[in-house]
Amino acid sequence: MRWLVGWSSIAASFGTVGAVGAGDEGRTVHPVGSQLLWGDPDPLWAVGDWRPDEIRISTLETAEGAPTARLAVLGCCGATDEQLRLGLLAARGGALRHLTAWSGSYTAVVQIGRRITVVGDLAGARPVFYTPWASGTAYATAALPLADLIEAQLDIGHLAALLACPETPEALRDGTPYAGVKRIPPGHALILREGSREVTGYEPVASLAVAAPQLDPVSAVDGVRDALVEAVRTRLTAPRHAPETQPPDPGPVPGMGPAERRAARGAPVPGIGADLSGGSASATLALLAAGLPGLPGTLLGHGTGAGERLLAVTFNDLTTRDHEDELERAAVIAANPRLHHVVVAAGEEALPYADLGGGPLTDEPAPSLVVAERHRRRLTAGSADHFVGDGARQVLDAHPARLADLLMDRRRRHLLRPVAALARAEPPSAHSLFVPLTVYRAARRLARTSYRTGLEAAADRLPDANRHTPGLGTPADASLAALTWSRPGPAARWLTGEALAEVSVRLQEAALRPASVQRPGEARARAALARHAADHRILEQAAEIRSQRLHAPFLDNQVVRAARALPESLRVQPGARAAVLRRVLAGAGIHELPPGWGTPSQATSTAVSRTGLRTALPDLIALFDAPLLADAGLIEARVVRKALRAASEGAPLPLDGLADLAATELWLRRLVSRRGTCWTGTAAPRQRAVAGGVAPARRAVQR
Repeated sequence: MRWLVGWSSIAASFGTVGAVGAGDEGRTVHPVGSQLLWGDPDPLWAVGDWRPDEIRISTLETAEGAPTARLAVLGCCGATDEQLRLGLLAARGGALRHLTAWSGSYTAVVQIGRRITVVGDLAGARPVFYTPWASGTAYATAALPLADLIEAQLDIGHLAALLACPETPEALRDGTPYAGVKRIPPGHALILREGSREVTGYEPVASLAVAAPQLDPVSAVDGVRDALVEAVRTRLTAPRHAPETQPPDPGPVPGMGPAERRAARGAPVPGIGADLSGGSASATLALLAAGLPGLPGTLLGHGTGAGERLLAVTFNDLTTRDHEDELERAAVIAANPRLHHVVVAAGEEALPYADLGGGPLTDEPAPSLVVAERHRRRLTAGSADHFVGDGARQVLDAHPARLADLLMDRRRRHLLRPVAALARAEPPSAHSLFVPLTVYRAARRLARTSYRTGLEAAADRLPDANRHTPGLGTPADASLAALTWSRPGPAARWLTGEALAEVSVRLQEAALRPASVQRPGEARARAALARHAADHRILEQAAEIRSQRLHAPFLDNQVVRAARALPESLRVQPGARAAVLRRVLAGAGIHELPPGWGTPSQATSTAVSRTGLRTALPDLIALFDAPLLADAGLIEARVVRKALRAASEGAPLPLDGLADLAATELWLRRLVSRRGTCWTGTAAPRQRAVAGGVAPARRAVQR
């Protein structure tokens, strides 16, 4: 795991780094495996296997006695040195948005005298956390190190909210699974001034009455194209480094080329690669990377010379035959002479829920924990810099709640095609005839429901979520459930009444607090993107391969901003995402795409999940034999075991909800069995985070 950590103190001079009090000036603390970017009185470290080109520091020359002004940018950033200097000048004057406008994915930290500003991203894929510490504030891009620093206890209320309402920021608030460690929301920055803290937004938010200005469809799609091309080019032009350590070569194995031998050693192939599984988003990135001028990769030993082909990886799940069309489309795309196609064949060992006993401890639980081994097998065959299409659905697609925004703008005619598509997706029945009217009424009801009223209604319904759960078997059902200010998550049906009641109180308190009221569709879309970005970050940690970087350009600030300029009337049309990506590729000179390109593949994912659950059922039953979630008062083990057996036999239960429960239980077990901390030094914490386990927290839930 790679992260940044630093702190700001009250004292004019902090003396020794990490002093914990006036009488402890000789005591020190610093993170394990770190490099110091700048020192006292407000130090900043980079921890982990950062590449040299991923750490850039710009400093302004100031007159003697003037405040220090410097900027640290960590990650993949396309800004030139001059742009960094101009961004630092703007930040010194208080303008933060300039620091978020460069291509790539990065974290920016600005120091102006004793003022520290840490800027988060728009999606939430590069979050910022903070906690009070040593008469000041410690901040980091990971929550676990801060929890270690203050020896935090587990926040069971946050875990309950994460399971009950994962896409409702009002329930999650600014908390984390660790009591006392806070997270700044996406699109915000943390400003520290000698002990004081301020979280401020740098992005304009649409009000309830006035929609944000939108471009015409052609200009908006052109903006998405330019942003995506620039995001891909930034990754291609960044210096790339071979892995620092080379595992032993397994020797000449029949049928294995250089790339396959390297994958067998557990190290990524040097150069640029991309997923080519048939999904339109990842395929778009692969074609853009292969089509841009220059050298897309450094794959040796293939084609007419080194560095001319991009490594394209297709995952062939041998346990299901439902995605043969995807494999055929991938093969057609891979005929591009600038692509080197590698098919990763995997059986039961790569199903969801495989290898539940292994894996690293991540910052927080996420559904990706149960599929980490599956992704790790695919990524091991990939390149040191690997493109993935994560986030495209959330960035480009229209959340169903956007239908309410259209009604608020009196654009009813734009609802005709989406509601007609939902009706066609329904199985033929008398019910399907009323789908358009039902969806229209739900959208109108949401458009007329205020933010406060919507949250209060959601709080009233939540305690019954484990008894009255709406069916989500069809697209129309899912859309109707999403046409609300807040809805229960898929795991809510298995939570205890006490846990749901506590989350309900959180929603009621949020309804009473003053807030910048957003339009319902815009607010729900941003919340869904933030949840997905957080899950993607946990996947990066859970399936991490040393020296490999996963690049998700759709989560870049530049791409998110360009996508937000897409008109809602364009977003809600059936097949809008595939149409936008076709236009993006056409603008880059790529016109020939295989038939069926862009077809959704959700059915394949569901089939694989059910197969994995059925295969791993004995391990899952053992996992919930005496679960920590039950000790914390969040679930009843007997109820979950019954649901697991029923789902494995084909019962229509939400598989993603069971994945949430399994992932949270796995994370808890890894957390409480952990030893050691992220810190060293004479003042380093002596115990691990949540040293007391979950038993004390259960009593807190049941107060």
